[in-house]
Amino acid sequence: MRLAGRLALITGASRGLGAAAALAFAREGAHCVLVARTVGGLEEMDDKIKALGGQATLVPLDVTDSPGLDRLGAALHERFGRLDVLLGNAAVLGALSPIGHIDPKLFERVMAVNVTANWRLIRSMDPLLRASDAGRAIFVTSGVARRVVPYWSAYAASKAALDMLVGVYAAEVAHTQVRANLYNPGPMPTALRREAFPGEDQATLPPLEAHAEGLIRLALPSCTLNGEWVAGDEALRR
Repeated sequence: MRLAGRLALITGASRGLGAAAALAFAREGAHCVLVARTVGGLEEMDDKIKALGGQATLVPLDVTDSPGLDRLGAALHERFGRLDVLLGNAAVLGALSPIGHIDPKLFERVMAVNVTANWRLIRSMDPLLRASDAGRAIFVTSGVARRVVPYWSAYAASKAALDMLVGVYAAEVAHTQVRANLYNPGPMPTALRREAFPGEDQATLPPLEAHAEGLIRLALPSCTLNGEWVAGDEALRR
């Protein structure tokens, strides 16, 4: 129960890595605040967490609803007075296409979900993380943020922007008890990856549960990393 008594907010929590992280955190004793668009998916997660003996707070919310994120921050302040762990996981792929062929609205959606929503999360949750004795912010990035891959412009640019955003935030909180890091899980059996690689056999990929321990270590009060870009396998060694 390494996260016993800790409060963890997870976006994109109804499926994929967010769901796996929520179960892992709950198994370690955290009270999980689950954010996702689908009520049904959240209710399924609630059942799974209750089966583990854990507790969850369900928040049906699109992360691009900026006023909604502000209201969530205010509600968490009123109910708990702090936030111990923030996992910014929600993301969309957009389109794999030549830059000039991408629909402007789709490009803006990718930036809104992958970048702006995480900025609004930081903006809303920073006071709550600072109120914790050891606030931990973790944001999910991607390898394409740091290498050039044709046709991945929207997604890669959004993740590169996220990397810089989190790096600057980490520098700004370095003198506090808050720590902010990036987590690159690598290939995962998720719906987003199926969009990018529709013919891939996802059974050949590491299971989502393989990331549980790495994310837990970044969420622990004992984690001293700050401003780091941590690969999934590397997280288990640090």
